[in-house]
Amino acid sequence: MAFSGWPEEALDFYDGLAADNTKTYWTANKAVYTDMILAPMTDLTEELAAEFGEPKIFRPYRDIRFSKDKTPYKTHIGAVVGGSCYVQLSAEGLGAGAGMWEMNPEQLARYREAVASDLFGPEIERIAAGLEQAGLTVHGHGVLKSAPRGYPADHPRIALLRYKGLTAWQEWPAGVWLESAQAKARVIEFFRTTEPLRTWLATHAR
Repeated sequence: MAFSGWPEEALDFYDGLAADNTKTYWTANKAVYTDMILAPMTDLTEELAAEFGEPKIFRPYRDIRFSKDKTPYKTHIGAVVGGSCYVQLSAEGLGAGAGMWEMNPEQLARYREAVASDLFGPEIERIAAGLEQAGLTVHGHGVLKSAPRGYPADHPRIALLRYKGLTAWQEWPAGVWLESAQAKARVIEFFRTTEPLRTWLATHAR
């Protein structure tokens, strides 16, 4: 089926899950999750795949092995598209991300080398500034409190060097638009807007 948004029942499901995050609630309402949350997300990501790459929808179960929070279910549904794009639905609304959230040591080394370079560093600085001017949030994962080893604390791009990942993010509060194909249009616009960021990271960090 063609993607046509998420019905209000999808948000109601997550409101209920936030209040009663138990297997009992999940089992009683699993059909709502399957038909009104997972199915639209599947349709959306399959339609996005032609332009942005293969999708993967994350499982709804939380990994509680090393967490003090033992609630078993995620209060959102998320999916990666093409390895560098992300979309998420929750009771609050729709969110989209792009970039590299958490780099492995080799990727991080390449990223920092490129950021520090006078040849490639100014480009990512301009890209990040442009995205922020467009109203997107640009931030890093696992930000260091000081300069990474081997880099001066007064480097002109020290803020970017302290990141262990680099992503852009945008959220849209829930509204009637979420029940229509407008949701897809907003995600596509975000992914296209963040293409320079994703391209820079794919070139210099992967």
